[in-house]
Amino acid sequence: MKALDYTVLVLVIIGAINWGLIGFFGLDLVAFFCGSMSVISRIIYAVIGICGLYAISYCGRIGNN
Repeated sequence: MKALDYTVLVLVIIGAINWGLIGFFGLDLVAFFCGSMSVISRIIYAVIGICGLYAISYCGRIGNN
């Protein structure tokens, strides 16, 4: 379970960096490398979105460690 948590955390951080780049500079790295709304970029966005939803479970586990 720890490996999944770290993988999700890394992907959420990458997603946050991408959103920061979009907000500050108008640069979308996913679209830059994979094409704007191509199948691959949509898969990447979906996976990072699912990871973000999974990361919500960290809130419930903070006090349990």
